[in-house]
Amino acid sequence: MKKPNLFSRLMSVLVLFVLLSIPAFADSKPITLSYSIFFPPSHGQCKAGEAWAKEVEKRTQGRVLINVYPGGTLTKANNCYDGVVTGISDIGMSCFAYTRGRFPVMEAADLPLGYPNGLTATRVVNAYYDKLKPKELSDVKVLYLHAHGPGLLHTKKPVSTLSDLSRMKIRSTGLSAKVVEALGGVPVAMDQGSTYEALQKGVVEGTIGPVEVLKGWRQGEVIKSTTDCNVVGYTTTMFVVMNKDKWNALPQDIRTIMDQMSKEWIDVHGKEWDEGDKLGLEYSKSLGNGLISLSADQETAWKKAVEPVIADYVKTVGEKGIDGKACVDTLTSLINAH
Repeated sequence: MKKPNLFSRLMSVLVLFVLLSIPAFADSKPITLSYSIFFPPSHGQCKAGEAWAKEVEKRTQGRVLINVYPGGTLTKANNCYDGVVTGISDIGMSCFAYTRGRFPVMEAADLPLGYPNGLTATRVVNAYYDKLKPKELSDVKVLYLHAHGPGLLHTKKPVSTLSDLSRMKIRSTGLSAKVVEALGGVPVAMDQGSTYEALQKGVVEGTIGPVEVLKGWRQGEVIKSTTDCNVVGYTTTMFVVMNKDKWNALPQDIRTIMDQMSKEWIDVHGKEWDEGDKLGLEYSKSLGNGLISLSADQETAWKKAVEPVIADYVKTVGEKGIDGKACVDTLTSLINAH
């Protein structure tokens, strides 16, 4: 019987290698994830989220592909968190404030504690979460958080005193609604996506939020004045969370990559918030809108007016067995540290 020559042996080995490799190639199909973002596609925070998704694809060498759905097209702002929990989307970005009362520990971060800018607010809310790890977020994988700079008052007519604000209908969400109420206004619960039309039609007479909304959500077109009330500057904390089962099913090396990237993207979002505030103010001024600074007496009056909001938070969460004072003290300490 003729013995196989060297070429035949090599071919046999090659064929065997290819056959054994077929399952490996089949298993190399990319992991595809969906990402719901409530910000419109033109918004800087949406772009920052999309950049994170692209960088995940890059650093995993295409093993993970993320389809981004901006503008609430997959889940609306107030349904985004539940959408992640139930698997409608794998990842979601929205605000805790849109489901008021559901996240009592994280709610403290939105109190009017005098946040100086978005980068500080973003670093603080992440450090706060890392320190307390509240059980209210145990049904998701928290990738990272971010938060806007001080929420200011934007109105259709100038407001320079508390009496000017009295009984004005102001769009607000979460704890900012209590801030508006404490200042003498009438809070009207509404997400950012509905605010432009509400201002345009006179449903509300103003809105409270970061300066970036004047350009990012085009609200500078439908207001006339911004009141710089940063002494009572609150923030709104945004979450970027992932379905827990989907997260646990990822290979460990991919989870490590995503964790590292999420840490890096904290400052990406914080700086974007501050850039958005800068551009928002420039845009508003270009439209002829005014910027009002409070007098020293009014600053004192506004700070005193919101003190009950903080006290009420401590009392309310205390009834749920949460040490609200410790939450506030932790945040105040972190703001000073950052």
